[in-house]
Amino acid sequence: MLKMTVTSPEMTMAIGQQLAPGLRAKDVILLDGDLGAGKTTFTKGLAAGLGIKRNVKSPTFTIIREYQDGRLPLYHMDVYRLEDGSGDELGLEEYFNGDGVNVVEWSKFIADELPEHYLRIIFKRDDAAGENQRTLSFEPHGDHFDQLVAQLQASCHE
Repeated sequence: MLKMTVTSPEMTMAIGQQLAPGLRAKDVILLDGDLGAGKTTFTKGLAAGLGIKRNVKSPTFTIIREYQDGRLPLYHMDVYRLEDGSGDELGLEEYFNGDGVNVVEWSKFIADELPEHYLRIIFKRDDAAGENQRTLSFEPHGDHFDQLVAQLQASCHE
């Protein structure tokens, strides 16, 4: 597991941007943490790293936002409103086995729908240290994600 401390939204976006080049179709990234912890900010950086020019917005009310104009499509999901576990009705398996990168906020609500391999990033606010300070914990599940996290760690220490 890799832990990183960020002190600004720009740093959060930069980490997403650094992760993007190693992503490929069918990748699933889970973003978990409190409201306002930086999940959508991270996704904005990821989208920029994929070459997506459109403004990335939180999919809270639409549940899934699709961005098709980058190196790979980006499917940004906020499944908070699926507390009853109705993810199968959204066709999540089709997204997870599709042509793009899948970013899922609040993944605990669809735990039964998740693939075997994914990268979970946990966002934790550290309000005592400052309004913008966060700890990001990267938990890779699968060799591909182990390598991605190792590359990210190496690039942050250069």
